[in-house]
Amino acid sequence: MNDVELMGLLIDRVAGLVRSDARRVGAKYQLQPVQLEVLDYIRRANRYSDTATAVTEYLGLTKGTVSQTLKVLLSRGYIKKRADSDDKRVSRLKVTPAGLKALRACRPSPLLKKAGKLLEGDELETTVDRLSDLLQVLQETNNDRSFGQCVNCVHNMGKRGDHWCGLTREPLSDPETELICREFTAREQWHPIGKH
Repeated sequence: MNDVELMGLLIDRVAGLVRSDARRVGAKYQLQPVQLEVLDYIRRANRYSDTATAVTEYLGLTKGTVSQTLKVLLSRGYIKKRADSDDKRVSRLKVTPAGLKALRACRPSPLLKKAGKLLEGDELETTVDRLSDLLQVLQETNNDRSFGQCVNCVHNMGKRGDHWCGLTREPLSDPETELICREFTAREQWHPIGKH
């Protein structure tokens, strides 16, 4: 077995273990793993990326799957939907306090939290760096949008306390620059899902 095959097997196994743990923990909130993924995406998305279309692009799911998932999350009170103030055809999604409570309990999964404690310091940072590198390469190879944080985007103009998006020509608050955006274009080495 070569290194690429081994990497594929390791990724599949890690994903399976994390998904199994998410299924177990999410059951307490009547949430399937895909519903948790959608809920987590909406929590981290900025105002340009909080739509069903962006969820579909980010997670690589079908429109039907996303539509059904959003219906479940809405019916359980985990998200709310509102019409865009400029374009009434567009619906904006936001996580409710109940959704945030479920996410805090389920994400990251208890299994990942335990692993994070065992891989401390430089070892954990190196693991995150390598996984971020792999994700970036896979996204570029597959021509996918990268959905990075505004703070690392070439379109983010200004400095702390005075940001604005050069693409939309709109101001950005400091907290908004930490969210992910579907229009992201990397300025330099970055972490696709954010590193804190």
